[in-house]
Amino acid sequence: METESINNLLNSINTPDDLKKVDVEQLPQVCDELRQAIIKELSTNPGHFAASLGVVELTVALHYVLNTPYDRIVWDVGHQAYGHKMLTGRRELFHTNRKFKGIRPFPSPEESEYDNFTVGHASNSISAALGMAVASRAKGELDRHVVAVIGDGAMSGGLAFEGLNNASSTPNNLLIILNDNDMAIDRSVGGMKNYLLNLTTTNSYNQLRFRASRLLLKMGVLNEERKKALIRLGNSLKSLVAQQQNIFEGMNIRYFGPIDGHDVKNIARVLHDIKDMQGPKVLHLHTVKGKGFEPAEKHPGIWHAPGCFNPETGERKISNNEGVPPLYQDVFGHTLVELAEKNPKIVGVTPAMPSGCSMTYMMKEMPDRAFDVGIAEGHAVTFSGGLAEEGMIPFCNIYSSFMQRAYDNVIHDVAIQKLPVVFCLDRSGLVGEDGPTHHGAFDLAYMRPIPNMTISSPLNEHELRKLMYTAQLPGNGPFVIRYPRGRGELVDWECPLEEIPLGKGRCLKEGVDTAFVTIGPIGNIASKAILRAEKENPLLNIAHYDLRFLKPLDEEMLHSIGQNFKRVITVEDGILAGGMGSAILEFMSKNRYNLQIDRIGIDDKFVEHGSVAELYHLCGMDEEGIYNVINNHK
Repeated sequence: METESINNLLNSINTPDDLKKVDVEQLPQVCDELRQAIIKELSTNPGHFAASLGVVELTVALHYVLNTPYDRIVWDVGHQAYGHKMLTGRRELFHTNRKFKGIRPFPSPEESEYDNFTVGHASNSISAALGMAVASRAKGELDRHVVAVIGDGAMSGGLAFEGLNNASSTPNNLLIILNDNDMAIDRSVGGMKNYLLNLTTTNSYNQLRFRASRLLLKMGVLNEERKKALIRLGNSLKSLVAQQQNIFEGMNIRYFGPIDGHDVKNIARVLHDIKDMQGPKVLHLHTVKGKGFEPAEKHPGIWHAPGCFNPETGERKISNNEGVPPLYQDVFGHTLVELAEKNPKIVGVTPAMPSGCSMTYMMKEMPDRAFDVGIAEGHAVTFSGGLAEEGMIPFCNIYSSFMQRAYDNVIHDVAIQKLPVVFCLDRSGLVGEDGPTHHGAFDLAYMRPIPNMTISSPLNEHELRKLMYTAQLPGNGPFVIRYPRGRGELVDWECPLEEIPLGKGRCLKEGVDTAFVTIGPIGNIASKAILRAEKENPLLNIAHYDLRFLKPLDEEMLHSIGQNFKRVITVEDGILAGGMGSAILEFMSKNRYNLQIDRIGIDDKFVEHGSVAELYHLCGMDEEGIYNVINNHK
């Protein structure tokens, strides 16, 4: 091999077939180059950084040993898949990662045949991969290997255990790789974290058992039924000797590990040895999130998605935020502490997102009253319901797109009992570069049909604070407050905490021609479009109403609109089907108001990734799009 290719192996690898041509002794060099490529690219084009660095060796070993894409790899969450993308034909395009019309933020079958399942939310890999494994078996594709890679705290999710339970009782040859780095986005919490920390089985024991079973099967002494009985006996003896129970082997799932997740040659050897074993298997790897970049290793939470940085020094390029409005999440975090100081019944609950939702402020000030329950949205809701049943007032903060995972819990465990749980839905609306798995497009529509539910969205930070104050007052029951990712509108964001009457909107601007009805911060964009339209056409006189509450509706205000206007334009940062515009249509129809109603929002589609500004423009929800609707009067 020429010197140039020895010194730069990655440039010769465009597909896993190219990777297989590399000598096994050169795999560490491939890993080093791949890691440096990720560091270099993400220093200027931000994305999910630390998780991908932690699985470089595993990624290389998987594509080296397996026959992808015929063999299937399902990446849980997808935060860790950048190396996978680079090794599967997308290295030259990786500079477009997360950019509008560029590479998607997470694996997607629509992008590549090597991306075997849509991912973005945690804990689904085992279930999806098991389905693939069972289907392959049914189709007679007995040589196809199916692998689920689960990590970043996803084993705390209930769906992962549902998948394990089914895998233990359904004939399959699934390989589950547990990437154990003690992290989700923040530090992992809970019993599973501690269990995995102490779980050990020697590699020599695993190899001895594997070789013995293979020999006995070849001799005809061991059939599948005897093999299962022998495995159960061996597991029992091992538990007795080690004085340690293995949850996986207790479910008759073969367990291997833990092994060093950064020894690529050993990982490749182990994968080669176990990939053809019959039955479900777990390979447990210990990895370091942010491996190979010292600042990320020391502070993996900060470096989960660090933004731009200097790849030489590790210095993050942090914008000067002096004189700019705060993040909505920070207004939530500070206001929650302020409310909790006055009301001892208030507690905070979040499923593994304390820094993302800024509940860290409460955790610092009142650690016994703020709970990170791990990646377990359904549990977060029902846990909050239990707290509320005993007189507490939980502020349960869950990203809008993740709340979708707890829908039944909201209905069954909170709404039916009218429990005073405050659901703070962060990242509502279009969130930008994380794309369709993370857009909070559906919360207005899916919360709206639920009885006993109050649904609100603030126009700005002052309104957010007042809605939070209102939500914790006695008798207000289940209460939704939805707000977007990013910064608000007001530099001077602090204000007195005052009650907003439930279901009471307000008129922001009087007018006679057209009535705008908006909900949430997108109303500020509508205000700019209205001013622009009136400036360019002085004959226009447009009214603007901030609905505030999708439920209950301000019927008095809507009757006034129905009686005094011939045209209504609704604007919402959410799906049109079933959302706020639908509610206005239903109200006007029920009360027989004959109006022209134009609705602005997200059409019946999943919106791609890109900056929020680009996506607003794509959906006609920016100032220009709203302005065009004003002028398009039929």
